[in-house]
Amino acid sequence: MAKGILGKKIGMTQVFSSEGHLIPVTVVEAGPCMVVQKKTEEKEGYSAIQLGFEEKKVKLVNKPLKGHFAKAGVKPLRFVREIRISPEECQQYEVGQTVTVELFKEGEIVNVTGTAKGKGFTGTIKRYNGHRGPMRHGSKYHRGPGSLGPTDPARVFKGHPLPGREGGHQVTVRGLTVVKVDPENNLLLIKGAVPGRNGAYVVVKGAYQQSS
Repeated sequence: MAKGILGKKIGMTQVFSSEGHLIPVTVVEAGPCMVVQKKTEEKEGYSAIQLGFEEKKVKLVNKPLKGHFAKAGVKPLRFVREIRISPEECQQYEVGQTVTVELFKEGEIVNVTGTAKGKGFTGTIKRYNGHRGPMRHGSKYHRGPGSLGPTDPARVFKGHPLPGREGGHQVTVRGLTVVKVDPENNLLLIKGAVPGRNGAYVVVKGAYQQSS
């Protein structure tokens, strides 16, 4: 079943299993989310629901979005994303409906999408795990990019490792396990690390599992 929820990364901690094993987990504040829009194959060409998470001040919302939220009958929301689902599953949702963390169960496999931490402008060693140049006296390539290619065709080929901005891009970590669901506090405890800094928004989706 294709399903998903929006949330915010709180941080990492650790819990113990019933066998006494220590499990590192990431705490995610998942929902409650509002269904802002339903998209169908007849009108948009695909089936999906648009979810919104965390209320936003009305004065910070532009006029088109105010109309979009007003049409759905919900308050302005800060984080809005689409979740692709099948047409049959789309019929189970209604605009204005609340989606909670109870959508998931313990032991379920999920994929988490977020924005990686921005590292700023970095060199080739940190950015691509490149090797350091000779450190002896007279060498001028301690942490430089090294050779940029042959003299012919006298240009740098596309994809060559060079310094630049690192991080700040979308990352999806697949195959994570839901360790615990806390409906009272709207929390998901997910085994392992998820992308992004503490306080960053994430999308938690159910992973597709092949039937045996």
